[in-house]
Amino acid sequence: MKIVIVGGVAGGATTAARIRRLDEHAKIIIFERSGYISYANCGLPYYIGDTITDSEELTLQTPEGFYSRFRVDVKVHHEVVDIHPEIKKVSVMNLKSGEVFQENYDKLVLSPGAKPAQPRMPGIGIDKLFTLRTVEDTFRIKEYINKNHPKSVVLAGGGFIGLEMAENLRELGMDVTIVQSSKQLMTPFDFDMASIIHSKMRKHGIKLKLGYTVDGFEEKHGGVDVLLKNSPSIHADMVVLAIGVIPDTALAKKAGLKLGIKGSIAVNDRMETSVPDIYAAGDAVQVKHYVTGNDMLISLAGPANKQGRIIADNICGGDSRYLGSQGSSVIKIFDMTAATTGINENYAREAGLNADTVILSPMSHAGYYPNGKVMTVKVVFEKKTYRLLGAQIIGYDGVDKRIDVLATAIHTGMKATQLKDLDLAYAPPYSSAKDPVNMVGFMVDNIEKGLLKQWHIKDIDTIFNNENVTMLDVRTSEEFNSGHIDGFKNIPVDELRERLEEIEKNKPVYLICQSGLRSYIASRILEGNGFETYNFSGGFRFYDSVVNERELIKRAYACGMDK
Repeated sequence: MKIVIVGGVAGGATTAARIRRLDEHAKIIIFERSGYISYANCGLPYYIGDTITDSEELTLQTPEGFYSRFRVDVKVHHEVVDIHPEIKKVSVMNLKSGEVFQENYDKLVLSPGAKPAQPRMPGIGIDKLFTLRTVEDTFRIKEYINKNHPKSVVLAGGGFIGLEMAENLRELGMDVTIVQSSKQLMTPFDFDMASIIHSKMRKHGIKLKLGYTVDGFEEKHGGVDVLLKNSPSIHADMVVLAIGVIPDTALAKKAGLKLGIKGSIAVNDRMETSVPDIYAAGDAVQVKHYVTGNDMLISLAGPANKQGRIIADNICGGDSRYLGSQGSSVIKIFDMTAATTGINENYAREAGLNADTVILSPMSHAGYYPNGKVMTVKVVFEKKTYRLLGAQIIGYDGVDKRIDVLATAIHTGMKATQLKDLDLAYAPPYSSAKDPVNMVGFMVDNIEKGLLKQWHIKDIDTIFNNENVTMLDVRTSEEFNSGHIDGFKNIPVDELRERLEEIEKNKPVYLICQSGLRSYIASRILEGNGFETYNFSGGFRFYDSVVNERELIKRAYACGMDK
């Protein structure tokens, strides 16, 4: 059996290695148009920022090493330019010599990946304008920085690559501005959670232009003017386009393969395309979202590796199935960690799901053990069924551990209420006896049992406009005086039982404290005395962060539009 694989990196290289482990006698050829068969795509920004200093660390495999270990014939600088399914051949161009030849196959695997989105606009092609997707892109940026010592950069795009590049270029001492068309960074997160990321970026001196659209680029004064719609341009020494990627599927389209959303390759759960004996994996394929079942694109290394393994199993006579992508991801933002899995609240509502959330701010480990830090956890679940839909966590130590527990819980179909039953490892340096994941389960269990009713930021205007409610802040007077929501009365929780007569019994009471814990205790005191109560999800710390960020973006956007 002869297998031809188009493209290396995660999908193609994984397929080849797995096939060899299953079939010692298969003939396997990989055609890769770049000079690298397998490289650490996610590590590229960290090489630019000098966190990774040895360029060889980026290349996970060389053609020689791959052949020595797996006896796979790897031809770099070779591009497959045509597929001929009717005769089971591909046309291949040697990019160094220009020679075009044909190669036959029994099975064909497409792993072309994705390419940086480059919308048609004036100035595309300026030599101070860069994209980051391949090792060659990385070396090009690194060489430019080392040679020209730029002092400023504009990053067009506020996703994973944009933020990682922002951090690394800032660490090199550059003045960094991120321009993002939506009014938040990192759209896998809800705005309320993204506001924490915004604050961290600004704290490290990164300028954010949120809600602005790039209209083009002009080379000027030795640098680049980034042209913005309805706003003055921004001048910088260099620009990096990080506005996302699109499936690189021109070859599949030309061959007549069925395509999916945004021109991606349509595959079934065996990773088979619409044409017999042709498979596809990685960033170029359309997948099902594990939570919603909707078609979508997810450009992550984990799914690509799994898909490559599944293809290999099926080529070698097995019956492996891809269950869908969950979108689990994590990112370092200076000393902070942000992670997500499943779907966020905004997407859940757009998908027509009846979703609710809990937000909490637990410590990363036992409070009495030194150096504990607060993390903010937001979990999305379906009302009535309590099916887990997604989670977002931002903090420091232990964020990755908790997101992986929640990702596993979603994958296994656990209800949010069942999180309270998980038996998780505990020692004071690592966690608390009530782990943050357990705490989520306790909160949702209280909601299910009617012991906890919540209010959220989106409810604030309705509450303010209702004269028939009581708004109560149960923090200490010192905390209250250092910052509070106008209209809220302050009665510290420890004084509440003695001051019940100050609260009208025929009005629902909307409660808030710093994190949500003391206001929940206050809620139980009041409910036990005949009051109807609603507890704010997230606490004043969270509220203050989100509201301040909204106002900051609003003012900055209005100011930019006025100029």
